[in-house]
Amino acid sequence: MNELREWTSTLCADLGLDADQLAYGLILSMARDVGRTVAKPAAPITVYLVGMAVARGLSPMEAAQRVGALTQNWPRIDWRD
Repeated sequence: MNELREWTSTLCADLGLDADQLAYGLILSMARDVGRTVAKPAAPITVYLVGMAVARGLSPMEAAQRVGALTQNWPRIDWRD
């Protein structure tokens, strides 16, 4: 996790963002759940879209709750196929 924090701190500084506002657990959980339920490539796209929604004024918690609701209602992947 140290490499992740170092990377995100450096990236946030370069992009002019506050690394202290980064919700690691929320982001990683959301990406994990979407990747397992919908499709692995959907995880980074989802995180990007949530970031766009937050930039437009939606709270991170509301965005995460909406993603969670969509994920819970998404048809499950049968990994045995």
